[in-house]
Parts: sequence; structure tokens; C-alpha cells
Amino acid sequence: MRKYFLYLVALFGLTIMGCSNTNGLSGGEPPKVYIDIDNKKFETTLGTYCWQNTCVDTAGPVERLAGKKPIKVKSGENITLIMDYEPKPSEFHLVQISNNKETEVMVNDNSFTAPTQRGVYYYSYGIWWKDEKEANLSHGDAFYAFVLEVD
Repeated sequence: MRKYFLYLVALFGLTIMGCSNTNGLSGGEPPKVYIDIDNKKFETTLGTYCWQNTCVDTAGPVERLAGKKPIKVKSGENITLIMDYEPKPSEFHLVQISNNKETEVMVNDNSFTAPTQRGVYYYSYGIWWKDEKEANLSHGDAFYAFVLEVD
């Protein structure tokens, strides 16, 4: 019993340290993120996040989006990530998952290019609001998922 109590105390302490200062972040959960494809807006699915002293852990993108109909895109089509929220995150990463292989995707000006090969591709878009003075301190983070099908 004591072991579980210590585990809970440690987990609570890490949660408070990781998300204690909101540093201007507002709202009950992270902002919505959309993708724009050929002037059509599609909502992404919020996954794991730490926001306003609350941390939520979810399944990964492939499991989370199981059964969801992929968004159809053309080979090489331009896709833009949209988030209407201030302050903007200070760090982000986009990962593509296909055939159990993860690949970092380059994002320039909030945009990236759809794959050229036909198939279904899952994406995880991770964003962080890092502290300006303390390198390893995050005031909030969120992971979003979406799935594309290249015709």
C-alpha cells in the first residue's frame, strides 16, 4: 500500500511541476487544430495533453483514429495546419506513421506536402508552449491526430 501511495505522490508532483504555470494559456483544454486542404477545413483529434494543471493520456494516433474515415488528398498536395490561438506554441513536430514506421515531416510556414505514394497515412502533430527562460519547462503541450488517404 505504501508503495502505491509513494507512486501517487510522485505522479502528482510531476504533474504539478510540468504544468504548474499557465504563462498566459487560457481555456479548459488546448486549442483546436484544423488542417486546410484545397480551402476545405478539417478538424483534427485531440490526444494526449497537459493544460491548465491537467494532464490527459490517450492512445496513439493509429489506435485513436481506428475506424475513422481518412481525409482524401491528392499526391503531393499542400496541407496547412491552422490554430487560431495566442500565444502560438514555441515548438512543434509532425510525425507521419505508415506501415508501423514513423517519419518526421518537415513543416514550413505551417504547411507540409502530402505523400506522393498512394496509401493511408496517420499523423501526430505535437506542440509545446515552452518557457522562454527555462529550457526544459513546458507551460502546456498537446498532441493532435489525423489520417489522410492519398489517391
